[in-house]
Amino acid sequence: QVQLVESGGGLVQAGESLRLSCAASGIIFSINVMGWYRQAPGKQRELVATISAGGGENYADSVKGRFAISRDNINHVAYLQMNSLKPEDTAVYYCNSLNVRDLTTFWGQGTQVTVSS
Repeated sequence: QVQLVESGGGLVQAGESLRLSCAASGIIFSINVMGWYRQAPGKQRELVATISAGGGENYADSVKGRFAISRDNINHVAYLQMNSLKPEDTAVYYCNSLNVRDLTTFWGQGTQVTVSS
């Protein structure tokens, strides 16, 4: 059974930082692509960042230079460091895992990030 559990969300003021964590179980973490997505009220879910098994990173233009994705392959945790947060970053943030062998994908339940002006 696959489980992705996000944590670290909360309420912050613009310009502050948060770090989200995604604890994974039931997957071969070291070979999976890990990603962070977000969904704001009234909008579609969008890609924030991904990191491949080899450490290659991909970011949405809106977060480049402010967010950083990383992974701990020993403890099976993916992180999203969010700096210089803006009100438009307010959303529910979801962890995603993609198995590159069979292309199965899994989602966490999400964690709320709210940035006040």
